[in-house]
Amino acid sequence: MNLLDTIHAPADVKALDSNQLATLAQQIRERIISVTSANGGHIGPNLGVVELTLALHRQFDSPRDKFVFDVSHQSYVHKLITGRNGPEFDKIRQSGGLCGYMCRTESEYDAYGAGHAGTALSAALGMAVARDMLGEDSHVVAVVGDAAFTCGITMEALNNVAEKTKRLIIILNDNKWSIDRNVGAMASYFNQLITTPMYNRMGHHLGRFLSRSSAGRSLLRVTGKWKKGTKDFFVSSSLFETYGVRYLGPIDGHDVAKLERYLAFAKTCDQPVFLHVITNKGKGYEPAIAAPEQFHGTPPFDITTGRGQKNAGQAPSYQDAFGQALLRFAKEDKNIVGITAAMPPGTGLVYMRENCPEQYFDVGIAEEHAVIFAAGMATRGMKPVVAIYSTFLQRAFDCVMHDVCLQKLPVVFCMDRAGLSAQDGPTHHGLFDISFLRSLPNAVIMQPRNEDELADMLWTGLHTPLPTFIRYPKGHGTGHQIKEQAAILEIGKAEVVEEGEQVQFWALGPWIPVARRVAQRLRDELGMSAGVVNPRFIKPVDAELLNEQAKAGAKLFVTLEDHQQKGGFGSALLEELSANSIPTPALCIGWPDCFIPHASEADELRERFGLGEEAIFEKVKAALGF
Repeated sequence: MNLLDTIHAPADVKALDSNQLATLAQQIRERIISVTSANGGHIGPNLGVVELTLALHRQFDSPRDKFVFDVSHQSYVHKLITGRNGPEFDKIRQSGGLCGYMCRTESEYDAYGAGHAGTALSAALGMAVARDMLGEDSHVVAVVGDAAFTCGITMEALNNVAEKTKRLIIILNDNKWSIDRNVGAMASYFNQLITTPMYNRMGHHLGRFLSRSSAGRSLLRVTGKWKKGTKDFFVSSSLFETYGVRYLGPIDGHDVAKLERYLAFAKTCDQPVFLHVITNKGKGYEPAIAAPEQFHGTPPFDITTGRGQKNAGQAPSYQDAFGQALLRFAKEDKNIVGITAAMPPGTGLVYMRENCPEQYFDVGIAEEHAVIFAAGMATRGMKPVVAIYSTFLQRAFDCVMHDVCLQKLPVVFCMDRAGLSAQDGPTHHGLFDISFLRSLPNAVIMQPRNEDELADMLWTGLHTPLPTFIRYPKGHGTGHQIKEQAAILEIGKAEVVEEGEQVQFWALGPWIPVARRVAQRLRDELGMSAGVVNPRFIKPVDAELLNEQAKAGAKLFVTLEDHQQKGGFGSALLEELSANSIPTPALCIGWPDCFIPHASEADELRERFGLGEEAIFEKVKAALGF
């Protein structure tokens, strides 16, 4: 019998003897590789934490004890041993399957939901303080990747830990990677701890600390060879000692027995403890070890070769179109710089990194810093282009407002994943950027209909003395040919795609083809004259064209957008109609006022939430009185 099939709860893992754990670990890896090869997903991070997750569940009593995983994309192992190893795991990140992240509504074992980096330590500290106030004696464990220490939120939480609680266990899962290889001083510091442990500072101080408890004395006996120079024992660390947190490590993150001993000791400590655990991202699958960047989060792939499944004739992605256009412009102008927050492959800035490294900056998982860093460069005449996912730019809203828009600095923001990110779900859907950016004075917001227009918008942003924001969707473009010389677009000027009079569709980006098909049905089935507009500019809206179309006899304006309805482009158009005293009604079609779940495909979600082509046609018919 497959050992993994006998695991239905953490108690089953605790019941295993030590020589069964290696078998279970291997079967967990095989299960994850099999499922992610079919569905895609975060394979590398999960393969790296198998032994760590087993050790946690053997030493603690979840869900009474709380585990908080930073980002939580490495929680597949946790899901498998907490009763979710069934058909729902087969469909993880697919319709009807498990979420790819921790989700409080999915299981009582998921103590805290996540999807963005840097939140675990703050949340875990909040749980620990609440536990203390309630007089409980449970444990709280934060599992934090080394990349999260480039995130300001993590450091803010670390600053509060020792002052707020005496009992918190922080596990640093150190594999030297986020999505890309980690950068900056913290990465160098962690590497120094691994390669040059400061044994000369351990001695009397460490012995006194360990002797406080029976578990510590036991651990001293078991690992007594530390005095002879082993690399895997306790290290005194000036940084963490300064924060009042006891540092333990570095520890082999693939040795379950050793991990259990350290965890058992950490439970007895009367001050916050920091366990530095060394893991190998992708362990157990050679293609993932060889290409950690590719296998951080991957589409479906062939298990034997590790190669992704390719669809013949598929157009390049928007992120590649952006990255290649930026590289072309940067080669012509050395003042153009590209800035990413630890996402060079995901945003397309890998082209800058490889070809213009002196104009490329990766600041780590630090979106706020990325924005203000760009603002500082802009004050000196540089032309910064900040490439951040739409859903990650939310984290830096105050910086965008206070440091860029208020000072009217010409920073270009390129927001990938604007719209649905179907399999990732609500933490990654870029459905809110228009609403929070549109409120900012001085902001110019654009959305292209194809790759060529994306290049034009980037070129326009680089020649506009205002903060500019360009949003574009995840995935493949239209295949539109990019012209040799980009054009500067007239700010606030829309493009009429199809002429019409009675119904005017104003559709953003990928919704233009939908608008054209619905417009054609209106002509064919209802005899209506319908036009289609590519707004190009979300802010400012082309009020002049709205006036022209209203005077020409428009009976209805229809907006289509991959964004929430409230505060989106439709709201902007309604405001322009009101401001210009245009009585023509508008039908605004977008996502409802709720968080949209994950699914296999974006089209499935559109059908489910009334944004399918047939539903749109029926809504337009009803608005016209048919």
